Amino acid sequence: MSQNWPLPCGIAAPQAFADGEVDLDLIRSFAVRAEEVGYHSLWVAEQILGTTPTPEPVSFLSYLAGVTRRIRLGSAVIIATTRNPVLLAKQLSTLDVLSDGRLIVGTALGGRPPTYPLFGGPSDARARHFAESVQVMKALWTQDEATFDGQFWQLDGIQMSPKPVQKPHPPLWFGGRHPSGLRRTARLADGWMGAGSTTTEQFKEHVVSLRRELADRGRDPAAFPISKRVYIAVDDDRDRAERRLTEWFGAWYGRAEMGAQVSAYGSVAQCVNGLNEIVEGGAGMLMLNPMFDHAEHLERLASDVIPRLSA
Repeated sequence: MSQNWPLPCGIAAPQAFADGEVDLDLIRSFAVRAEEVGYHSLWVAEQILGTTPTPEPVSFLSYLAGVTRRIRLGSAVIIATTRNPVLLAKQLSTLDVLSDGRLIVGTALGGRPPTYPLFGGPSDARARHFAESVQVMKALWTQDEATFDGQFWQLDGIQMSPKPVQKPHPPLWFGGRHPSGLRRTARLADGWMGAGSTTTEQFKEHVVSLRRELADRGRDPAAFPISKRVYIAVDDDRDRAERRLTEWFGAWYGRAEMGAQVSAYGSVAQCVNGLNEIVEGGAGMLMLNPMFDHAEHLERLASDVIPRLSA
């Protein structure tokens, strides 16, 4: 079932299980229902280390590909600086094949560099490492015999198969908000997703900067997908919603106060107003991220909130 919504809206799959158990029944029913209702895409995040049980994103997306048929599948975001790009290219190409071309690869430099050496990642030159990782993956996806000569990797006639279903490769959407990251997005990416940890005003500023960078490179800003992850809590009791957000953000980000600063929460009207401000700020797609009451939010967002958004 497809929806005649004002703009495409994706939704984050349940992924952080604070009670200590991964709820497979919830994941399966949520994914199937999101497709039935007409959401544009299902999204997963990456948190490899931490106390909250959180499935690894490539494995998780492979499972979601198996229980759905049409809905697009995205990562927001895989931290490419902690991955071997040759292996990651193979994993993502396989995932695009298994999902019949439904993958959106969200990736970023990441913001926790002290942990990267645990994964074999770099201690310095992280931006170059990230840019080379993306170029290595593109080469393996698009060239029969991939060649690349960089500081970290050298490919000389390397073959990899299967190639992705999507041509020339699955769309690469970058995260990141630093000016250098926005320049890198304009140079290497196919789309951009604003971080859920940014305020609406920050998002608007980043959109202006990104569009300027795109124009400077001769790329059409109007043809470049811009989206935003939005943490959302629909609850007629706004104070209760804020308390629950505070608890969740304290556990996930270690910054409880962030919940009220970056989320859309409260009544339907309050959530619609918050989301419309983001749309007016440049978002052509929203990735809605409920943190609790997942099944209830999936339904209520689809029936009460999204149809009231601005086009």
